[in-house]
Amino acid sequence: MNALTKLIAIGEALWASHHVHLAPEPEGDRHGTVGCTVGGTVGAASGGRPPLRMAAVGDSMVAGCGVDDQSEGFVPDLARVFAERLDRPVTWEAHGRLGATMRRVRYRLLPEVEGHPDLLVVIAGSNDIMARRSVAEWEADLTATLEEAKAVSEHVVVFSCGQLYNSPALGGALRKSLRGMVDAQVEASRRICERYGACYVDMAHEDVNADDAAFYASDHFHPGAFGYRYMAERSGELLDGWLAERFR
Repeated sequence: MNALTKLIAIGEALWASHHVHLAPEPEGDRHGTVGCTVGGTVGAASGGRPPLRMAAVGDSMVAGCGVDDQSEGFVPDLARVFAERLDRPVTWEAHGRLGATMRRVRYRLLPEVEGHPDLLVVIAGSNDIMARRSVAEWEADLTATLEEAKAVSEHVVVFSCGQLYNSPALGGALRKSLRGMVDAQVEASRRICERYGACYVDMAHEDVNADDAAFYASDHFHPGAFGYRYMAERSGELLDGWLAERFR
């Protein structure tokens, strides 16, 4: 990227910080049970197995920003997909905050998870990139988070940042700049997750129709209900074997 493009990207970032109004965290319960129905009861045990408990910690993706109610967010969508693929109910809980970085996930959100869920989902990275945190800072924060996550759950899934470079709310030069930062963060995350035995899901480079206007919420930045459903379905495909080996 040449000097002029970098200068334009800085200007676009300043404009976005003052003019892009992000969707708020929606109302609704941040926990629930989805899946099999036995004797008319949603979430009843299937085949004698208790529901799988899934806890998610992270940024606006976990907080459900972009939809009207928590029930339409990514975490409950993910729980529904997992329940279908595992043929067992899933209880879910979402500990997310708009604007959360991985550092906040570590210090504020991970401690909110009580007990030991069967599956811990960690979603962050986009805000670290938007804040221009270095790869070295990201590596340190993700490493520390995974160190502590091991004491919370035996099974950890880490999702990459979002596809910031496709966001229609951001200017072209800025999106181009963000693409390189996303690529660098993904590579660092992949190495760290492999080291700690966490399953890494690179949604930053998956085809989830993130270049389609229908993917986005009204803020043109977060996914909307369609976008979250699409991402959850693709996540189920990517994680099917990993889930089956551990929970089916």
